Amino acid sequence: MTRLRDVAASILGLVLLCPFFPLVALLIKLDSAGPVFYQAERIGKGGQPFFLYKFRTMVNGADRSGPGLTVASDQRITRLGRWLRRNKIDEWPQLINVLKGEMSLVGPRPEDPRYVRLYTPKQQQVLAVLPGITSPATLRYSHEQELLRGSDWESVYVEQIMPHKLHMELDYLGRRTFWTDMVVISQTLKALFQ
Repeated sequence: MTRLRDVAASILGLVLLCPFFPLVALLIKLDSAGPVFYQAERIGKGGQPFFLYKFRTMVNGADRSGPGLTVASDQRITRLGRWLRRNKIDEWPQLINVLKGEMSLVGPRPEDPRYVRLYTPKQQQVLAVLPGITSPATLRYSHEQELLRGSDWESVYVEQIMPHKLHMELDYLGRRTFWTDMVVISQTLKALFQ
């Protein structure tokens, strides 16, 4: 039932958003040099790596010139990229990941391999399910980069934010149903339109 929902919703989403993809692509090309899409390596179900699709919001090669996380006032983000991120438009291509079966609409956000290596055995339980575009932790930390300030941003992420997010994800997975997923989806849509 969940997979059927994911496939139907991702097809519908891509059909509705597809007319806007060329416009977003053109704006990205006009704003900065580089490709339109960015593929970020992430860890999915069963610890398998996959490439997460996003519209590029940073200068070309940003992943080689700075941290794997976006921090507050990150100079690598383009002018248009800030707007795309604020409106979550950069996330639209992840519907392709859902259609391919690499992600679900709802599930723990997929993490960068360098941080997955730090998971405790209990935290690794989030890898038992497909990662998602949204989740309760995603909603709670929708502006996570604003919390990552100063020179110790990585220790803040690893010691405080990441464990709290994983705790929220595991708590949700323990009570997850088709209907609780629908509530998370509706909360996500509500947040997007506010």
